[in-house]
Amino acid sequence: MPKLHLIYFSPTGTTRKTVTGIAGGMGAGQTTTYDLTLPDAMPEAVLKDGAAIIGVPVYAGRVPELFLRRLRGISSCGVPAVLVAVYGNRAFEDALVELRDVATAKGFKVIAAAAFIGEHSFSTSTLPIATGRPDGDDLKLAAVFGERVAAKIARGALDTPMIDGQTPYREGMKAGKMAPETDSAACTLCGACATACPVGAIRVAARVTTDAAGCIWCCACVKACKTGARTLNPPGIVALRERLHDQCGTPKAPRFFL
Repeated sequence: MPKLHLIYFSPTGTTRKTVTGIAGGMGAGQTTTYDLTLPDAMPEAVLKDGAAIIGVPVYAGRVPELFLRRLRGISSCGVPAVLVAVYGNRAFEDALVELRDVATAKGFKVIAAAAFIGEHSFSTSTLPIATGRPDGDDLKLAAVFGERVAAKIARGALDTPMIDGQTPYREGMKAGKMAPETDSAACTLCGACATACPVGAIRVAARVTTDAAGCIWCCACVKACKTGARTLNPPGIVALRERLHDQCGTPKAPRFFL
């Protein structure tokens, strides 16, 4: 594989790790990365050669709307694309089908897809949900998947596989109005939360303030905080976290669509 384009949205790093693992298995000689995670990520590019890996976390069974906005400047002239959805051990539902349709409309030729597990955004030490994933075994499978994709491209098999999911897509997540809060006693005003926020909703001055209307509940700020000062614990989120912990305890395995 002479050239790979890595395109992803990864607030907590799980999608980035998975996409990078797949790329390692594909063995590209040259890699270009389009990280669409942070607020200033609005690249413009027309991809004409090589292959692309397009990765997103799954938000309530859908592709994050923020990723779609930041993808607007990227298109392709028939470049083969590998789609990756990373979900928190519940279900990926319609995310891969939606991503397939988006990538196709952008001019990519979808030739493979995969659903991998990543630590759920709502996971905590007391209510863990797929904690630590993708783990070593997941990343080994990511490399195996990459090898299989590279072999498919090498033999000229550029068909689009059947991918699990439905159209019309399920209703997406409606975030906003709630956001992580900061325990001022534990906060050191280091700014790690603001740096990690994909929507730029956090400001750090004499104290930390958050624009709840812009929050997408990715919990990047929570996971970036080294002192545990950031938490997302509104009653509705706590109840959902408890259900996810109870219902998603059995580890799921990655799924490949080739």
